[in-house]
Amino acid sequence: MTNVETTGATGLGEIEVGAARINVDDKRMINARADVNQLLPMKYTWAWEKYLAGCNNHWMPTEVAMQADIALWKSKDGLTEDERQMLKRNLGFFATAESLVANNIVLAVYRQITNPECRQYLLRQAFEEAVHTHTFQYICESLGLVEGELFNMYREVPSISEKDAWALKYTQNLENPDFETGTPEADTAFLRDLVAFYVIFEGMWFYTGFAQILSLGRRNKMVGIAEQYQYILRDESIHLNFGIDCINQIKIENPHLWTPEFQEEVRGMLKDACELEVNYARDTMPRGMLGLSAQLCEQYMHFITDRRAQQIGLAPIFGETENPFPWMSEAMDLKKEKNFFETRVIEYQSGGALDWD
Repeated sequence: MTNVETTGATGLGEIEVGAARINVDDKRMINARADVNQLLPMKYTWAWEKYLAGCNNHWMPTEVAMQADIALWKSKDGLTEDERQMLKRNLGFFATAESLVANNIVLAVYRQITNPECRQYLLRQAFEEAVHTHTFQYICESLGLVEGELFNMYREVPSISEKDAWALKYTQNLENPDFETGTPEADTAFLRDLVAFYVIFEGMWFYTGFAQILSLGRRNKMVGIAEQYQYILRDESIHLNFGIDCINQIKIENPHLWTPEFQEEVRGMLKDACELEVNYARDTMPRGMLGLSAQLCEQYMHFITDRRAQQIGLAPIFGETENPFPWMSEAMDLKKEKNFFETRVIEYQSGGALDWD
């Protein structure tokens, strides 16, 4: 099988003067023979469409006013102590989670994906991860939070540390400059990496946090932060769907990788990840609040885990068919137009142009 070096998959090899024009059938997700510098002719229109959607969704955190959030945060009776702890731990997880995802995209995923239209979207996603990290810097600065506490929380709070440590097990290729796809073992390792970061990190572990902050917004609390989380959720919905499309396309092109043994391993990954997220919910919400509880979040994560399993062609793990937060289902799916706690978000506009009723 061809490898990254001989196919010129880095895009930095010598130019072969007089070479024939590329055949679209030579384009592949990994281990492609086609020149990765040539976007056209295009093979995966789904990747290009997600790139365009991401561009049309452009926003910046500084567009969102924080005055009401600052006043509420400084008010003695503005939030309960449970709400304050939940909010800080929520922000603490996201503050560095976005950087972990960005590092994986830039240093691992982009190197191994040998398709230019997919790489075009990855460049857009990398920028969006930077915007998300900027968001948490902006919130931290606006509320006057302790910077070290917020951004170092992933090394100080066990329920956050355990999630990030689990994910980093699947980024060992970041530290191995010699890693390249081209063998069944390496291709499987890369596919495992995609599952860990797209299906689990972005597709499961962000959703307890989204539910918590959007629940605050539904009660007219911390509305600026809730608005920014809406934008992040909109971005993450496309990230997730892009990752699932990548995984499923690699499976189609490399059916020998999707063995019964590997499928069972992935099911185990999803189950373990769900347990870690439930532990995080218990830690951030030891008592019920905002219409949420750790028990309801556990049911929600069982529902989400089963949905993710089905999206990559696996049977449900928990058999949970009822979503305890139906309002989150609408926010998560993000079709052309979605209602968020009595506001209306029109998708595919810049953040500054969004129409709120």
